[in-house]
Amino acid sequence: MKPIAKKATPAAIAVLRQATAIKPSRKKASDGLLPSAAHINQNPNSDHNTGYGVDLTHDPVNGIDCFNIYEELKADKRVKYLIFHGKIWSEKNGESKYDGINQHNKHLHISIKDGCGDDTSPWFPWLGKPKVVNKVKAAVKPLPKKKENQ
Repeated sequence: MKPIAKKATPAAIAVLRQATAIKPSRKKASDGLLPSAAHINQNPNSDHNTGYGVDLTHDPVNGIDCFNIYEELKADKRVKYLIFHGKIWSEKNGESKYDGINQHNKHLHISIKDGCGDDTSPWFPWLGKPKVVNKVKAAVKPLPKKKENQ
């Protein structure tokens, strides 16, 4: 079992804050950083446990289309692996069918490589730059708590 972090890495936090700054109306229902107790029991080796995992809600209506983001993030050198819509991808193994219980249809899971946890450079440069006011709001707005049943 991976050790449980008390706080997510700055890079993981940046994923959610940057997405909100760029697309402030996006839904956040399936966003997640640190694991719930149920998640720890279900997946004791998850990168959420160490603070290196982040879930981003799929909300194409409001500009966060995880089908597109999944493809674009394959080029990001900070990404250890991605899970979305029944598929898992890593640079090392390529893409394959994901056989976990949660198929990740409502969110994209991003695992960040060890050593990249402090890299908060832009995660979504192809989506444009956020307005300054949205950047400030995203930085101070508390992140949602993960519900036990997700």
